[in-house]
Amino acid sequence: MTESRAWAYVIVAGLFEVAWAISLKYSIGFSRPGPSVITVAAMLMSMWLLAQAIRVLPAGTGYAVWVGIGAVGTAMLGIILLGESRNPLRLASILLIVAGIVGLKFAK
Repeated sequence: MTESRAWAYVIVAGLFEVAWAISLKYSIGFSRPGPSVITVAAMLMSMWLLAQAIRVLPAGTGYAVWVGIGAVGTAMLGIILLGESRNPLRLASILLIVAGIVGLKFAK
């Protein structure tokens, strides 16, 4: 696997992380079958993609970028879908996470 493909895997894995985090909320503690199945399937796919990516990428950097994508994506969808706070400090903190992800990706 090439490094660019590994980064693509990390990005897609991060998107699956967002999917499972949001579907976990909709599963209401795994009490609703549909969202529960989506949660588990997205978790498995996210972890598998990350595992493939860090075969090529540094584990710490790949993991941190994966977590960052998941955190930012989940926070943004929480605002959009779940009516969570749009407090300026919260939004600024999300931007700081994005800056950290970008920094990790380009730091050698």
